[in-house]
Amino acid sequence: MKLKTAGDPITGLKWTRKTTTKIADALHKHGIRVGRSTVSRLLKQMGFRLRVNHKKRSTASPKNRDRQFRLIRRRRNAFARSGDPIVSIDCKKKEKVGNFKNAGVAWKETATETLANDFRSDADGIAVPYGLYDPEANRGLVVIGTCRETPAFVVDCVLSWWQTEGRKRYPESRRLLILADGGGGNRSTCHVWRAQLQKELCDRYGLTITVCHYPPGASKWNPVEHSLFSRISANWQGEPLESYEKTLKFIRTTKTESGLKVRAVLNTRDYPKGVRIPAEELQTLSIRKHRILPKWNYTITPRSMSN
Repeated sequence: MKLKTAGDPITGLKWTRKTTTKIADALHKHGIRVGRSTVSRLLKQMGFRLRVNHKKRSTASPKNRDRQFRLIRRRRNAFARSGDPIVSIDCKKKEKVGNFKNAGVAWKETATETLANDFRSDADGIAVPYGLYDPEANRGLVVIGTCRETPAFVVDCVLSWWQTEGRKRYPESRRLLILADGGGGNRSTCHVWRAQLQKELCDRYGLTITVCHYPPGASKWNPVEHSLFSRISANWQGEPLESYEKTLKFIRTTKTESGLKVRAVLNTRDYPKGVRIPAEELQTLSIRKHRILPKWNYTITPRSMSN
């Protein structure tokens, strides 16, 4: 189930592409005799629910969507077997910092009174929560930015994760697998994102980084969404995020029965928009596009290795 699960980052609702019959058949092969009704009951206990089709997509799904899912699954399994790190990354919904209503309910003696309107001008700032989740270690890091989600900000978040957690947890590893969506500051077509990864991580630490992007419209399958973001949303539901410190506190106290632990840090650096990489610098990047679905899969190696 681990690699076939998607989920809502707000409500925590999970779903899977496997049917109850196929799950029961798979359990039979492991000597566990259960029927599909028992499987259905167990899935509900794990937070899964039946999903109906929703007419929400404005365009057709990419024709290679399932092929990319299979490729990501193979890569994850290969990195996990070799003990090399995997990190799932994405930006959570941006939050206005101030006395604003936050969805959900919380046990209180009296209801908290918040501002009647959610005007941006009344906010003390904007929290840009960028999450990094290690699915093998079940550990998360959330960097709260105060500016905007740019490629430079995203790479700084990955760099922070590697410096404080990644290289300590995987001291012998010289390669890293990044699972990312196709949009935002880490979009698959962004030259700045790739150039910053090359400079700040590959060249600096001798890392070989493989990036696999989820197809358009498939972000809910990214593990960070349902394994980290939904847990944070559940922890601060019904609580106004009145300050950056309160926001950080709720993230840091997010835990689960399965052992999830989350760190949170504040990044107050200013990140300008519209940064471009000169053409001559792009030519020096050591990026190899994969033969299969190259627009979504590529590997960046240290430039010292390619010389």
